[in-house]
Amino acid sequence: MRDNNTREGERISSSSKQQPQVPMSLKLVDTCLRLSVVPLSVATIWLTVSNHQSNPDYGNLDYNSIMGLKYMVGVSAVCAIYALLSTISSWIACLVSKAWLFFVPDQVLAYLMTTSVAGATEIVYLLNKGDKPVTWSEVCSSYPHFCSKLTIALGLHVVVLFSFLFLSVISAYRAFSLLDPPCDLQTNNNA
Repeated sequence: MRDNNTREGERISSSSKQQPQVPMSLKLVDTCLRLSVVPLSVATIWLTVSNHQSNPDYGNLDYNSIMGLKYMVGVSAVCAIYALLSTISSWIACLVSKAWLFFVPDQVLAYLMTTSVAGATEIVYLLNKGDKPVTWSEVCSSYPHFCSKLTIALGLHVVVLFSFLFLSVISAYRAFSLLDPPCDLQTNNNA
């Protein structure tokens, strides 16, 4: 009995001294995803902010007219800045061991991206289809250029969302791989 406890204690103390290394391929995927988010977010911002169209019957339409698009631009800007800073800091040795520094912001930005994509998708849907029961007519027949650029911006925004969802899974793996499994699982695995 004493030998089992001694071996168990040695195994736990040796495993707590060793921090699991993140595979280099996973770090490369993480870096590529973070770097790809920057130009995609900048393109989303540029397409949305520069998007405007005039119609002689209905006037001008631009992104300032729709509050949800301002939110999409703001979230895209935050994502681009964070992705750039986190890419740089992921290669700094003293910060790499702080997995929670990446886990929490990655989770928060994944949720923000989800809300932003949901809002922008609804806006694009309503611009294309309208909502007849509340007498909101579709506007894409009057502003086709505006709608097509907005649809492209939404597509880029969706790609950034999936990148952040995948990044949040990678950062969760990094953060939780540092922890030991619960004691019950350790004793069951040894049996």
